Amino acid sequence: MINTTSKRKIEHLKLCAESHVEARNVSAGFEDVTLIHRALPELNMDELDLSVEFLGKRLQAPFLIASITGGHPDTVPVNAALAAAAEELGVGIGVGSQRAAIDDPVQEASFRVVRDEAPHAFVYGNVGAAQIREYGVEGVEKLIEMIDADAIAIHLNFLQEAIQPEGDRDASGCLDMIAEICPLLDVPVIVKETGAGISREDALLLQKAGVSAIDVGGAGGTSWAGVEVYRAREREDSLSEHLGELFWDFGIPTVASIIESRVSLPTIATGGVRTGLDIAKSIALGASAASSALPFVGPALEGKTAVAGVLSRMLAEFRAAMFLCGCGSIRDLHNAPVVITGWTLEYLTQRGFNVKDYAVPQDIV
Repeated sequence: MINTTSKRKIEHLKLCAESHVEARNVSAGFEDVTLIHRALPELNMDELDLSVEFLGKRLQAPFLIASITGGHPDTVPVNAALAAAAEELGVGIGVGSQRAAIDDPVQEASFRVVRDEAPHAFVYGNVGAAQIREYGVEGVEKLIEMIDADAIAIHLNFLQEAIQPEGDRDASGCLDMIAEICPLLDVPVIVKETGAGISREDALLLQKAGVSAIDVGGAGGTSWAGVEVYRAREREDSLSEHLGELFWDFGIPTVASIIESRVSLPTIATGGVRTGLDIAKSIALGASAASSALPFVGPALEGKTAVAGVLSRMLAEFRAAMFLCGCGSIRDLHNAPVVITGWTLEYLTQRGFNVKDYAVPQDIV
């Protein structure tokens, strides 16, 4: 018999594949970011070095297939397709929340398949902040061991939890638990938002807590409040549907959150990353890597070849963006100037950030 958590996982996957679940009236902000074109790039586009060191692992490009699924028998081929593509193209990959495998060990296979198909890739595990209290260090270590993870992501999804009738709304003590668990684990800890972004205030708290990286998970991509609207309609839950509609676009957009989260930690830009140009803009703004989930959901249901096709296209776009900015390496792209305009400029100015510095090449600042 499929448990409640497992049932919810397959519901989420199907909704993301079949329904409009992206932000409706807010954007991730990439249209407000302009990379400075170099008419004389003085580079051979085919010889650019896209590789990067991320949390102790070498990636062929600064990109991760973000946490998507796992925890239901039907997700085994999905995760297999995602992992095989990640292995082939040398990028990282995360698994969906492993809670279902704790609730029902039979579901472990849906997560283990990722490491089986991607033996050399950077693979990270995934657990909710609300579950750390329940599982403790030993439980989290089991999740890491389950997939031989190179890192563990602790996800913050309290917007979704606030809307789900079965959601865990007790967020008290999460920061202390994160600070307690970080030094006890043998792998890096990534703290990731799931669509509402990370503020400068929280980035500083996470840095102090000892996390190894921050995944901003900003608004502008998949809305998990929106996903919950569809679930609420199916069970005729008018209150949850109302909350999901109201908070569909709630949060800090991704571009703004990248800058909010620029502390002395590696950051991952997630939320509305749809093209290689978005990846390039993320890196130029200071992210260590970018990641995306929704563009791979449909292809993953088709198989590895479809996933690899989408991923290859994004990496080709990324290479072209680097070339046109005159950047031969990821280090060069980190130092490339960008201009920020529009709503994002207004937001960041009101938040006290001096974005003019981004428009000047970082090696002469």
